Amino acid sequence: MDNIINSAKDKMEKSIENMTNRFTTIRAGRANPAILDSVMVSYYGSETPLKQLATISIPEATKLSIKPFDKTLLGEIEKAIFAADLGLTPNNNGETIFIVFPPLTEDRRKDFVKQVKTMAEETKVAIRNIRQDANNTIKKSEVAKDDEDRMLDQIQDLVNSYNKDIELLLKEKETELMNI
Repeated sequence: MDNIINSAKDKMEKSIENMTNRFTTIRAGRANPAILDSVMVSYYGSETPLKQLATISIPEATKLSIKPFDKTLLGEIEKAIFAADLGLTPNNNGETIFIVFPPLTEDRRKDFVKQVKTMAEETKVAIRNIRQDANNTIKKSEVAKDDEDRMLDQIQDLVNSYNKDIELLLKEKETELMNI
């Protein structure tokens, strides 16, 4: 029966991890290489993650530098960044691509906060679904009523704990987004 609880815990942790990864894709006016994680570049006919084709660094707080290992890829990398629709404009100097993050307007910051809240709510829904699956599995198993109640309580404690974590992460991201 501990397998059910451990499985639910692992799934909940992965949900939180997924939410945290999604949070990194929302920029707060500062350069963050994680925003380029989803960018795929056409490299000899196959789609390859940008981070495998170039060194990505942060020379300034609001600027990303992308230095490809193969300079012939500069054009392809620029196209891939535009195609990823991240709202970023790459600038090519012949050797390196620079992306400058413009300061965010207050309206844009509020839009980002709404997106973050939506992501947090989606994660809470995922955790509730995991709880429901675990509860159904526990109820279908043939264990004593006392053991069943104890396990259901443990699952609910996990849900409460992870919901607190979600709220904490959400508050941190909101603060980051609203700071100018």
